[in-house]
Formats: sequence, structure tokens, C-alpha cells
Amino acid sequence: MRIRGIPLTSLPGLLKPRTWHPDRETHLFLCVCDHYEPMWRRPARHVQDARVARWVDDFPRVTAGLHDSAGRPPQHTFFYPQDEYDAEHVEQIAGLCRLGYGDVDVHLHHRHDTSGGLRDKLETYVRTLHDRHGLLERGRPGQITYGFIHGNWALDNSHPCGDWCGVNDEITILRETGCYADFTMPAAPDPCQTKTINSIYYAVDDPRQPKSHDTGIAARVGRKAPDDSLLMIQGPLAFDWSSRKLGLFPRLENGDLTGRRPATLQRLNLWASAGVAVAGREDWRFIKLHTHGAQEANLEMFLGEPMRRFHEGLRQLADEHPQLKYYYVTAREMADLVHQAELGEAVPRFSSDRFDSAERAESCSTCRCAPGAVPVAVGAHAAISGV
Repeated sequence: MRIRGIPLTSLPGLLKPRTWHPDRETHLFLCVCDHYEPMWRRPARHVQDARVARWVDDFPRVTAGLHDSAGRPPQHTFFYPQDEYDAEHVEQIAGLCRLGYGDVDVHLHHRHDTSGGLRDKLETYVRTLHDRHGLLERGRPGQITYGFIHGNWALDNSHPCGDWCGVNDEITILRETGCYADFTMPAAPDPCQTKTINSIYYAVDDPRQPKSHDTGIAARVGRKAPDDSLLMIQGPLAFDWSSRKLGLFPRLENGDLTGRRPATLQRLNLWASAGVAVAGREDWRFIKLHTHGAQEANLEMFLGEPMRRFHEGLRQLADEHPQLKYYYVTAREMADLVHQAELGEAVPRFSSDRFDSAERAESCSTCRCAPGAVPVAVGAHAAISGV
């Protein structure tokens, strides 16, 4: 049985959320993971073009003068769908990323698929993003790596009806094709929601069964990632008792940023209180948010006053509470920070910019700095590209 897509066994964790207070030493990592779909509802080409142009033209303008505790501007990770790939639009978004405002990762909608079909889609798409647009990065030993969000939430064939995927060994295929982490959850109120909530953990695939990520092994300081596992980074899931339906039932807070539900400091409190963290490093709070940023109502929120007010309010909150540090990060950076926490790091570190000034000036789409760039300590002013 489920309530708003949430298994009953998960409800106790929602009824007793962790607490936080900005007066205590806390590092907040905020990552916006955009299910970025310019073809949403299949409009005319000029509408799709306008959706992309608004982001490219307006995001630098509306974020001008805004920065986090490390001196970096807001970041946005565009999870661009393989099934809606458009070379012109991807290249425009890649140009925005080269200016230091974000990154691109992989989104995929599929149904009634096969293991072989999925593998081919992913391998072809990540090569295209990397070789044609200069996106993604090579890990070790030279494999192109990517973050992933599953369309319709149905990761690893997890929909109860068996729709919107079809591949029980999807987690294995993701791992083998270079996926560094999955960012699909939370799905609630959708029934694809996992039993595991508000967690950073590792899923080990059972290729014979669906939904192997329903449970997993928690990421923990001093613990090595299990063999043959995939990192899962969940966003916050909570009950919002300050907003009740019919004056009785709390609304569900799932980290979805929309025109009707923009980012606010009140929501930030719920996100931080969800306590998504690496076990043993609870003062590092990971806040993975999601949106559908090509939809007009959401686009207007992100590129207008509501989002700017949130950023300015967050800056004021940090000024009033010196123990609070906050960082705008990409999905890839968030995964890197998880691994830093596992290694017992006390101060978060960020790699230097993947695109140097000369590359940005030339709008080069093929040259990228090596993944092993020298770290820059937090507090240094570093314009770091990423989503």
C-alpha cells in the first residue's frame, strides 16, 4: 500500500525529519537537475527555438551579481533527452555551459525496450554529446562518463505496470556505459517511488528483477563503494505541514521547482531538514532539486524575479549566519562531493574550471581540461563550469 506514491514503510522517516539550523556549521550543496525538454508537447519549431533562446540569452542576465559562498554563480544541469536530441539546440546549451553556468547530462524516455537497444542508445548518445559538442568528461580508463535521469521516473523497469522502460538490468547497463550517478529520485507521488528516501546510496543490480534501486547500501565516511554498484543521489522528500490540503493533509515536498511552486527559503528549510547526506558527514547537506525548465511557466520562474529573490534571500541568510556555507553545484560536482565526504574530507573542494578563458573566448566545443585538474579550496573565487 502507498500514500501519494510513498510506501507505508517509508512514512516514519517522513514523520520524523532531521533538523538543521543555520547557526550550526553547515555546508549546503544545491543542484538543479533539469529534465530539459524543448520538444515538450511537440510545439512548432519556432516555439522550441524560443524556449532554448530564453535560457541562453536570459540566464546570464538574471544571475548577474549572484554568487555562492565560493564566489560562483548559480549552476544549472540540463539533462537533455536522448529521444529528443537536436544538434542545434544542444550546441546552444553547450555554449551557455562554456560560459560557466552549467553542464549537460543524459535524460532518456523509452518503453518496451531491450537490453541491447538501451545499451546502443546510451553509447551512441554519450559519444555524440562528447565528440560533437564537447560535453561530458572522460573518466578512467578513458571512458566517457555521464549522469542520468530516467524519463517517467521508471528507472530499472520500476513502474508497477511495467511501462516506460522494459529493461530489468538497466542499472548494470548504466554502470557499464559510464554512468557516474543516477539522479532520478524522488518520484513521489508517482508509483515508481522507492522505499529508500532522502538518501545517498549504492544500488546493486539484480538483472532478473525490476527496481533493484528500491533499497541499497548507504554511502558512508570511510566505506568503499560496493563492487558492481551504481551511486544513487536522491532529492528531498518531506511533508509540508505549513501548507495543507483542506486544512488537514500536509502537501508533499519533493524538490520540484515549478511556476506555481518556486524556490523559497521556507522550502529550503524543508530541503535541508530532509537530511540527505553521506552517513558520518551530516553537516554536508545535499539538496538535489528537479524541474522541467523548458515548460513556459517554469521557465518564467527560473528566468524572472522569483528565482532571483530566492538567491538574494539565501545570500542574506548566509550573511546573517556565518556558520552557514552554500554552494551552487552541477550534478557531476555533487557526485564528486559525495566521494570527498566518503574519504573524510572536512572542507569541500572543487576542481578548476574545465574551460579556460581562451577556450571561452573562442567558443571552442572540443577542448576540455583534464578531469584531474588541481583542486581549488572553497572560498577561492573560481568560476567552475558544470550544470
